[in-house]
Amino acid sequence: MTIADIPILSMLRTRMQWHQERQRVLAENVSNADTPRFVPHDLADPRFDKAATSLTTPVLARTDAGHIVGSLGEGAAFHPGREQFKIRPSGNAVSLEDEMLKIAANQMDYQAATSLYTRSLGLIKVAVGKR
Repeated sequence: MTIADIPILSMLRTRMQWHQERQRVLAENVSNADTPRFVPHDLADPRFDKAATSLTTPVLARTDAGHIVGSLGEGAAFHPGREQFKIRPSGNAVSLEDEMLKIAANQMDYQAATSLYTRSLGLIKVAVGKR
């Protein structure tokens, strides 16, 4: 079995590649902040197969109608930035504040994924006896 065959490492690599591409898209949005009629873009979250995510993602049961619906349960998840979408008179819809928040969150998520990947490789080295 190679390291590429380990599902968690494969998912982390996919996630890191997604964060790199999202950084490129968000930087393009910022660079076009003054371009007339420019609409900002964003990437959809990467999809992992159902079997792998069901092992790592717990789903809470909603036992009472008064309980708050979580983002993993039934109903739609809350996305705070989407309600504040405004278009300037030039037709440009880029909000620099929103884009910078997305860039900062993307950077933190990328750093978390790289840290998990590095630690996972370290654990494998310890298990094999190379460390």
